[in-house]
Amino acid sequence: MISGAGRTPIPPIRPIPPIRPIRPIPPAPVDPSVGGPCGAPSAPYTDHMGDDAHSDRAGHWTRVYATTSATEVSWYQSEPTVSLELLDAVGLAPGSRVVDVGGGTSVLVDRLLERGVTDCTVLDLAPSALAAGRARVGADAPVTWEVADVLTWVPVRAYDLWHDRAVLHFLSGDEVDAYRATLERAVAPDGAVVLATFAPDGPGYCSGLPVTRYGDEELAAVLGDGFEVAARRREVHATPSGAVQPFTWLAARRIPI
Repeated sequence: MISGAGRTPIPPIRPIPPIRPIRPIPPAPVDPSVGGPCGAPSAPYTDHMGDDAHSDRAGHWTRVYATTSATEVSWYQSEPTVSLELLDAVGLAPGSRVVDVGGGTSVLVDRLLERGVTDCTVLDLAPSALAAGRARVGADAPVTWEVADVLTWVPVRAYDLWHDRAVLHFLSGDEVDAYRATLERAVAPDGAVVLATFAPDGPGYCSGLPVTRYGDEELAAVLGDGFEVAARRREVHATPSGAVQPFTWLAARRIPI
């Protein structure tokens, strides 16, 4: 079991081994009936936004949340069932330090608080989505709300559990390397990760943006040899509009050096 009883210092960054080549899956044509908004975010918050490229991404998701309610975005789910199953599989405990990357308005943080978790961080690009999440769970909840781009975020401490449902698949090329570098900095030496992306037969676009679709082996390759796979799942998510989005899930534990 992972415990947050002690505070593990942020581990030194290990050299990142090259990612094994991933067979590209070409984007599918945009289907307005399938896509819809897909992802994202409470005040007060810590703002870690950077240059124009990052601001453009933030602007995109801010516009999404300005035009679509939290329960109508395509990634909405009333219960984060698979997230919790896989977090349990890698040792979720009340003392766990958990970061939900791209958590936005997700109710995962609500369920973690209900389980007695007292150290949650929700990270996202869109301040308005984080503000909505904070308003929902209450300003006094033990949650840190951070407006940040995961590609440039510099965590100031280590986390026992890293959760990402549908951020990674928006990244490509060097962005994937930057994502993994942040993950390496953030995850404690005995920590674990839970990742979810569109599956190979999933949509090629989400919220008007192209995505990279992954199988479980491709997700394991992104993490590299420093992680050991603990569980794999396939989920077919039904969107609020009735479309289906197949997801690949992977839970993996960090291998202590």
